[in-house]
Amino acid sequence: MENLISRITINPNVCHGKPTVRNMRYPVEMILDLLSSGMEFQEIIEDYPALENKDILACLAYASKLTDVKILSKVA
Repeated sequence: MENLISRITINPNVCHGKPTVRNMRYPVEMILDLLSSGMEFQEIIEDYPALENKDILACLAYASKLTDVKILSKVA
């Protein structure tokens, strides 16, 4: 999984510092939104040919890591 996550980059000069795929202007958030709307990997790649299957898997792995928390606290 760590190898996949290395495809996710954070650069203050790209997409305002949001996590993106391989330092390109494809935010992880956008890829996750496309997946959650029902798009399949191949459809996303057809719409965004610079992306690879491993990029989409990296977005999922990154999101999985973000949800791996030990304690949830109340937000005031």
